[in-house]
Amino acid sequence: MTRLLAPLILIALLLAAWEAACRLLALPVYLLPAPSAIGTALAEGWPLLLASAWNTLSTALVGLALASVLACGLALAVSLNPTVEDAVRPVAVTLQVTPLVAIGPLMTIWAGIEHPQRAVVALAAVAAFFPIFSGALTGLKAVDPDLARLFDLYGARRTQRLWRLRLPSAVPALLEGHKVAAGLAVVGAVVAEFVAGSGGNQGLAWRILEASNRLQTARVFAALAVLAVLGVALHGVLSLAERRLLAWWRGR
Repeated sequence: MTRLLAPLILIALLLAAWEAACRLLALPVYLLPAPSAIGTALAEGWPLLLASAWNTLSTALVGLALASVLACGLALAVSLNPTVEDAVRPVAVTLQVTPLVAIGPLMTIWAGIEHPQRAVVALAAVAAFFPIFSGALTGLKAVDPDLARLFDLYGARRTQRLWRLRLPSAVPALLEGHKVAAGLAVVGAVVAEFVAGSGGNQGLAWRILEASNRLQTARVFAALAVLAVLGVALHGVLSLAERRLLAWWRGR
C-alpha cells in the first residue's frame, strides 16, 4: 500500500503546487495552463484523444512485433558464428545510436508520402530493434558453464544445445529486452508521426501538432498526459507479463 500511495501523494502535491503557481502568477493559458485547465481539455476531448492513443499504440505494437521477429532471428543466426557476430554488432550499435529524428524523413520518403502509417511502423521497429537483439544475443551466450560441460559430456548435437540449453537460458534477458523495447517503440511511433506531419495517421503526435499550431496549450498537455499514461500502462503490463513468465519458467 505504501508503494502505491507514495507516488500518488507526490503527484498530487506537484499538481497542487502547479495549480497554485499558475493562479498566483496569473500565467497566460497559452503559456502554461493550470492542471484544472488541462483536466477540462481532457474531459472535452477524451474520445478523440482515446482514438489517437489507440492509433499510436497499435502502430507501436506492430513495430514491436516486427522488431521482435527480425531481432530474434538475427540474434539466433549471429550466436552460432562468432565471426558473423563481430560483423553484425557494429552495424546494430550504429543503428541504435543514430537519432530517430535523423532517419525519420528517410523512412517517410521510402514508405511513400501517401503511406505515413508504414513510416510510423518502420521507425517504431527501428527503435525497438536493438534492445531485443542485444537481450537475445546476451541471453543465448549466458549459458551455465556446468550445464554446458554436461551437454559436452553427453555428446549433445549443436541443435540440441541450442533448443535445450541456450534458448531456455536466454528467456530472462529476452523478456527484459522486450520490456525496454516496448517503450522505445512508442517513442519511435511518436517521432515518426511528428516527422510524417500528415493527418493520414492521426496519432497522439498529430494531436499535439494540431493543438500547438492553434496555441491550445492545454490540449497539448492533455495529449502528453494521455501519452504518459499509455507508456506507463504498457510498461506495467509488460512488467506483469515478465514476472508471470519468469515464475513459470523457473518453476517448470
